[in-house]
Amino acid sequence: MVYHRIVERGVSFGSALAMVISFTTHQSVLWAIVHGILSWIYVIYYVLTQ
Repeated sequence: MVYHRIVERGVSFGSALAMVISFTTHQSVLWAIVHGILSWIYVIYYVLTQ
């Protein structure tokens, strides 16, 4: 039960972080939604390429 909450919060935080980074970078809601779905994959990609 505890692990489920930790994973859920991590996914939620990753999605929110990806959408904020995407929107500030691209100024596009569509890209923010796509990157929110990809969440941590996009965050890691952004960190490695910036």
